[in-house]
Amino acid sequence: MRFSGVAWTGSGFEVAALDAAGRSAASPVRFAAGQVGAVTAHLLGLRREAAAVGEELAAVIDSTNGMLDGGLMAAGLAVYRADPWVLPARPAFGSVPAAELARSAVRDPASVVRLGIDTGTLGGRSAEMVAAIDSSAAELESMIRSGRCLWGNTGDRPVVALTFDDGPNPPHTDRILDVLDRYAVPATFFCVGLHALAHRAELDRMAAAGHQIANHTWSHPYLPDLSRTELLDQLGRTDEAIAKAVGDDPGPRMFRPPYGGRTPEVLRWIGESGATVVLWDVEPCDWSMPGPDAITRAVLDQARPGAVVLLHDGGGDRSQTAAALPGIIEGLTARGYAFARVDELPVDRPPAV
Repeated sequence: MRFSGVAWTGSGFEVAALDAAGRSAASPVRFAAGQVGAVTAHLLGLRREAAAVGEELAAVIDSTNGMLDGGLMAAGLAVYRADPWVLPARPAFGSVPAAELARSAVRDPASVVRLGIDTGTLGGRSAEMVAAIDSSAAELESMIRSGRCLWGNTGDRPVVALTFDDGPNPPHTDRILDVLDRYAVPATFFCVGLHALAHRAELDRMAAAGHQIANHTWSHPYLPDLSRTELLDQLGRTDEAIAKAVGDDPGPRMFRPPYGGRTPEVLRWIGESGATVVLWDVEPCDWSMPGPDAITRAVLDQARPGAVVLLHDGGGDRSQTAAALPGIIEGLTARGYAFARVDELPVDRPPAV
C-alpha cells in the first residue's frame, strides 16, 4: 500500500506519496488554490503508478481539511483521515505537511480512518461530535437570546432561506447561480476561504446578483480540533478573501461552523470575532449524493416557515444539487413560500431572561 498525503496551506495544496516502507514514492507537488481538479488528476496518476507495480494507493487528509474528500472519493480514490493525536504539531496556518500525513498512515495504518461519501469527513467521530454539540446547548441558547446565533428563531411567516456551503466550486456554483437567476430567488453562500481566494469571478457574480456571501472558514476544519488562534485566523482570512469581492462593508457578518461542530469554548471564540452563527433547520444531506429527486423531496418534507435550508455548491460534484434546485423552488413556491437571504429573515427572538 502507498499513502499520499494531501495538505492545505494558505495558498493551495501539497501532495506527497510514500511507499509501505516510508520512502518517497513521488516528489512533493504544490497546487495553487482552485486547482482541485489538478490535485485529483495527480492522485489518480499516482494510483495508476502504484497499480503498475501491484500496489494500491490511499489519500490521507486531516481533520482540518474538509474540502477535498468528497470529490476524491467520487473520483474513485480511497481516502483516509488522520486525527490530531496521531500527527505532529501543525504550522501556524495550514495542516501538517503532506509527507507527515502519509507517514502517519505508514507508521500505523489502523490509526487512520477510512472515509465514505455516506459518512463524510468526520466518519468515526460522530458520537464525539454529538456529545460536544450537546455540551454546548446552554452557550448556544445564550447566543440565540442575544441575537448572536440564528437557529429556529425566524418567526412564522411563510419564508425560507436557501443556503449553499463549501464553494465557490465551478462549474456547480455557476449552475446553481443560473437557476437562482432564472427564478429571481436570493440565497446565501457560506464560502470556504481557500476556494474564495481562487474563484473571484463566482464571488463577483454572487455579489452582483444580490446574494449574501458569508464565512465558512478557510479550510473547512472540525472546529473543536483548532486552537483559539487557529480558529480566529480561519475566520479572519476568509473575511479578507470575501471582502475583495463585496468590499469593506459586506453587511452583517454571518458564519456557519463546518458540520455544525462546536463546544462551549468554540462558541465563545466565534463570539470574539463578532460574527453571528448561522445553523440550519432543513438538511437533505445532498453532500451524500442521494439523487436529485431525494434531495427535492427531503427539502419539501422538512420545510416550515422561517426555515434555513442547508445545501451545498462545493465539497465535490454538486450536479445533483443543481438538478434538484428547480423542483425545490417550484415546490416551495407552490406551497406559498417566499425566499430571503439569511440576513433578511424575520427574526423572532425570545425575550431575554
